[in-house]
Amino acid sequence: MPGAQRAMEEFYRIRRLPPYVFEQVNRAKAAARNAGADIIDLGMGNPDLPAPPHVLEKLKETLGKPRTDRYSASRGIPGLRRAQAGYYARRFGVKLNPDTQVVATLGSKEGFANVAQAITAPGDVILCPNPSYPIHAFGFLMAGGVIRSVPSEPTPQFFEAVERAIVHSIPKPLALVVCYPSNPTAYVASLDFYKDLVAFAKKHEILILSDLAYAEVYFDENNPPPSVLQVPGAMDVTVEFTSMSKTYSMAGWRMGFAVGNERVIAALARVKSYLDYGAFTPVQVAATAALNGPDDCIKEMRDTYRKRRDALVESFGRAGWEIPPPEASMFAWVPLPEAFRSVGSMQFATLMVEKSGVAVSPGVGFGEHGEGYVRIAMVENEQRIRQAARGVRRFLESGIETLHNVVPLANRR
Repeated sequence: MPGAQRAMEEFYRIRRLPPYVFEQVNRAKAAARNAGADIIDLGMGNPDLPAPPHVLEKLKETLGKPRTDRYSASRGIPGLRRAQAGYYARRFGVKLNPDTQVVATLGSKEGFANVAQAITAPGDVILCPNPSYPIHAFGFLMAGGVIRSVPSEPTPQFFEAVERAIVHSIPKPLALVVCYPSNPTAYVASLDFYKDLVAFAKKHEILILSDLAYAEVYFDENNPPPSVLQVPGAMDVTVEFTSMSKTYSMAGWRMGFAVGNERVIAALARVKSYLDYGAFTPVQVAATAALNGPDDCIKEMRDTYRKRRDALVESFGRAGWEIPPPEASMFAWVPLPEAFRSVGSMQFATLMVEKSGVAVSPGVGFGEHGEGYVRIAMVENEQRIRQAARGVRRFLESGIETLHNVVPLANRR
């Protein structure tokens, strides 16, 4: 096995991937569960809500027919692409050609990875937010690209930092990745920010790759997150990725979309045509029913996450850990409690599992600028969140004693 391990590490793309940073927390979770502990897992953004009934019914109706058991369409069946175009028209007022500007993907993660394969030459520079969801950077690293980090927060200072990154990059960057509502930080961008972003991208002749997976998970009903494609002329430089995973609690169904610039969409579609035959046809038919159907289930999903957010902020606050309330997404992005800031997010997350029975994601797993934070996913009901808060209170109250057995971050080698 050691020989096989060494051989694997010699592969070019494997060498470009760092060790899986969540593995230490996963080991702590497994050990605690093996010892009989009840772990409340607020780490992975894995929805626990059921898919909508009308979507499940459409899946059942389509299953078991010889025609739907055959290979499907890699770029998505026509009805599904039309349904996605209809969603963009209703939600954002954006007109898409379903034949040339829409591709169905196996979740937005696969879409990002394969667009990287489609457009990246070895050595191409990609501007990527830090902290950010790992595929934003690693899809391009696996394709031979080079990542230059830029801030995650959508402020005027964002453009100053990106301008510096462009000036100091050789060759000139190919694309800029953005993600709002953001995973992990829950930042939300305004339409004014997107207008400046499109103008910036056109000025510097770079592509915008926008991750809009959390478009429908927001808590101010009067201020839904916009799409960058709402900006006039954005289609010239933008491809946007969306997902059914969070909106319809269909994470395991692996259904998402890339929409926008025809040239990039065509390149992605061509790469995908060599790699897959698309999602199982009944899944695509059911996804079509979701997009064309009533949106009551989406409102219920938002209401559920809003109640969980409020329970998290209130109960953890009473336990002694202030949680900044997220405006959107299913995550809270939370600074480490003051007493634990010296140990770092990885050690803190491991201690959380061991001492409180609660799992969270260490911020450093989303990039070095995530150090000092953890991401808390609202994937348990309100009762379990309050139960987690009681474990957190016990952990924080024993903080001084716990810290005596921990090597501070600055002293580790």
